[in-house]
Amino acid sequence: MSDATTVEIRPSTRDDLEAVRQLLMANGWADAPRVRDVERFGRIHASADRTFVACRGARIVGYCRALADGVSNGYLSLLVVDAAERRQGIGRRLVDAVVGDDPAITWVLRAGKPHAAAFWARVGFRPSQVAMERVRTR
Repeated sequence: MSDATTVEIRPSTRDDLEAVRQLLMANGWADAPRVRDVERFGRIHASADRTFVACRGARIVGYCRALADGVSNGYLSLLVVDAAERRQGIGRRLVDAVVGDDPAITWVLRAGKPHAAAFWARVGFRPSQVAMERVRTR
């Protein structure tokens, strides 16, 4: 596959929703009720402050979603890159697009997938001693 420079990073639109959902389903999220349910996923996507897709031609190969107040705090909720497109800088570019360059904003995330911590460390995140979570029950 060619490098990430041939991939366009752009804000996602409502028209991207099904392609994004299919990307998630094909890359480890098939059992997640919030992704399987089309309506629920639409609400999740619409409630985000920042959503970006990575496109190789007409095909969506990556997605990133975040919630942020734009002043002080942000939560990076989801990042997925198609398995065949990984390790080419696409994930990093999606994170950069979502996070932006405001050093006054503290960003947090959950890094529960295997090998996720190493990726997040490469893009500037580090483990925190102050974060807590109330875990979803469904």
